[in-house]
Amino acid sequence: MNGRRGRTPSSSPLASSRRASGRGRGLCKKAAVVAAAVVLLAGCGGGGTAEQAAPSSGPAPGTVTTAPDGVQEVTLQTQDDYVFTPDAFTVAPGEVRLTVVNAARQTTHNFRFTPGDGPEVIEPEIPLLAPGESRTIEFTVTAPGDHGFECSFHTQLGQFGTMTVSG
Repeated sequence: MNGRRGRTPSSSPLASSRRASGRGRGLCKKAAVVAAAVVLLAGCGGGGTAEQAAPSSGPAPGTVTTAPDGVQEVTLQTQDDYVFTPDAFTVAPGEVRLTVVNAARQTTHNFRFTPGDGPEVIEPEIPLLAPGESRTIEFTVTAPGDHGFECSFHTQLGQFGTMTVSG
């Protein structure tokens, strides 16, 4: 054999000297502290919460209100984290004015109702929405049910939601 018989990694001379000096355990503790710091910093960085990105005036995103002209109004947000805030809302049959605010710092999005995913076709869409921009579309819904919507740039990352038309 090669002279290593009976020697396990924990009984090697290097492991013994690390145990004696405490360096092996100290390195593990340092690595754990660094890993914890990375996790905490990753949670703090970049996107922020929906509350932080919300417009300072007006109703919260996803709140459906009725404008003086009788049109239902709702605002959605999208950020750098590839989600719509909120990802679901409900309207009554009738006219809808939908505003999408891109609160992202870096990511460009779009908005469309997912083709074939709803009881009726809703054609208006927002083809391009750069960071910091907002755009509004208007449409009429008559058929009760769920209408899927998406950022077609980021569906593979799960950026989609549902508008329900009440019955």
